Amino acid sequence: MEEHLNRDEEIFSGFSLYQGFWCPTMAIDGISSFQKSFQAQDTDIIIASNPKSGTTWLKALIFSITNRTQYTSLNTPLLTTNPHVLLPFLEYHLFVDNLNPDLTDMPSPRFISSHFPFLALPESIKQSNCRIIYICRNPFDSAVSLWHHCGITCKDFKISVEDFCDMYFKGRGWYGPYWDNVLGYWKESLENPNKVLFLKYEDMKEDIAPCLKRIAEFIGHPFSEEEEKNGVVLEIAEMCSLSKLKNLDVNKNGVVVHDYPNKVFFRKGEVGKWVDHISPSKKQQLENVMHEKLSGSGLSFKLSF
Repeated sequence: MEEHLNRDEEIFSGFSLYQGFWCPTMAIDGISSFQKSFQAQDTDIIIASNPKSGTTWLKALIFSITNRTQYTSLNTPLLTTNPHVLLPFLEYHLFVDNLNPDLTDMPSPRFISSHFPFLALPESIKQSNCRIIYICRNPFDSAVSLWHHCGITCKDFKISVEDFCDMYFKGRGWYGPYWDNVLGYWKESLENPNKVLFLKYEDMKEDIAPCLKRIAEFIGHPFSEEEEKNGVVLEIAEMCSLSKLKNLDVNKNGVVVHDYPNKVFFRKGEVGKWVDHISPSKKQQLENVMHEKLSGSGLSFKLSF
């Protein structure tokens, strides 16, 4: 037991349990300031997610949908700028270097993102008419993706993928427990669908076009019939595909978010690849946890295609 605890503490040495969820210790001051001082505007669009759930992809899509009359696939800023710079994180970018940033000069609507659980969001976001787009991914692929991410970004990371998944499913995940993060937004989307649009990564991978139309409608930039006939929806999907973004020079060599290389945000992005890392017996154990945690919520996940 002691060895197990020491291993967990080593992995989470840079994280603290803050208001019931795990977050980077170095960001707590910024997180606290964000919660206390951020004043939401009714026109704000908040992009929320559990880590390793398609956040970078969603940001690229939303930027492209919103700016489609200004840019094409030939001159989009995505060619030279990482999506996390175009649509910054509240807790990583805006409230880290300056605990009281002046956000009034940001053009409206303001597109900003967060990994926060819904309950931890500032009251101004909850009480305003701003809208939240939340993307989630099945816990198996999310856990394996985070394990790969830690292997690249965390020094002396040596935990096995199955041990990491055990820890993840038990609640020790970035901005987790995973279940609290996902279910908070899921329940709010059911109670207030005009406030929260809940997206599943797997649905977007399976059929992107209807998902893009839902997003566009939700943020007030619906596609016209003429745009659909002219292939604008599919053009955006192709322009923001993982293969396209991954192979751009800026995402091969650039640096963003606490000096993380841009390339760590672009791996494979496939559905069901967890099966290459998790044994059938471990899969059954984890699936039992998933069913228990999601019981009665109405939320379920596709684990493969």
